Amino acid sequence: MALPNLSDADRKKALEKAAKARQARAQLRADLKAGNKTAADVLKKSDDPIIARMKVRSLLESLPGFGKAKAAKMMEDLDISPTRRVQGLGSKQREQLLARISS
Repeated sequence: MALPNLSDADRKKALEKAAKARQARAQLRADLKAGNKTAADVLKKSDDPIIARMKVRSLLESLPGFGKAKAAKMMEDLDISPTRRVQGLGSKQREQLLARISS
């Protein structure tokens, strides 16, 4: 599929929108790391475009006590693809993930 030809103004607007989304996801990860938000709070709002586009791996790695290895192991145990985004989680995967995180 060919990329659309954007005017300079459209390109600039798209870049600004992407930068704001990255900043919002970074703030969300910081809130998770600090304990200001829980994974359950985040997964309940999976219809939010910022949260929906966040990778599950990134969400898990942002939780206190989780690193790359623990997040990867949990995703493998639950049959969640390493590239899966929050919006792409099935209801069973979401339930299992919350149960594992809560315990």
